[in-house]
Amino acid sequence: RYLRDNKELGLKEIVPYTTRPMRKGEENGVGYYFVDQAAYEKMCQNGKVIESRTYETINGPWHYFTADSPELSNADIDYLALGTLESFRKIQEYYGKEKVYPIYIQVEDEQRLLRAIKREKKQEHPNFKEVCRRYLADEEDFSEEKLQAAGITRRFLNNADREICMDKVASYIGTILEK
Repeated sequence: RYLRDNKELGLKEIVPYTTRPMRKGEENGVGYYFVDQAAYEKMCQNGKVIESRTYETINGPWHYFTADSPELSNADIDYLALGTLESFRKIQEYYGKEKVYPIYIQVEDEQRLLRAIKREKKQEHPNFKEVCRRYLADEEDFSEEKLQAAGITRRFLNNADREICMDKVASYIGTILEK
């Protein structure tokens, strides 16, 4: 939100899709577009899915994906997307390396786990098994080897003071946009 709402950067968010159920407090189109399995399959059949990941969760398979749309072809707009290394690589492959830049925001393990637990406690039916599964999956998905393979050379540490971290990220994005 900090980067998206930064008027100086003028970034527009690419909102990903998911088939997982909406959590308490979430709104469709903010953070994610929530779709059912049939809509996901139709988008795949129509060639609209740029990248897709399926997670075998405690509650069954959930798909997270990025879909192409006419609004993303506007060359006058700079976009911001949040995702995994896999989604970054597929989006970069789709749009081109000269147009897609990685920004890796790192959170230390303890802090990442505590934040996930705090968020889960707010749910009507907290699922801490799923929190643990996601934490362990992230350990593998964001391993040093995979970071290097994706060309991640710069990291921004987001622990105690998020605002300082986001200011550094915004400054870095500003240098990219000047090019």
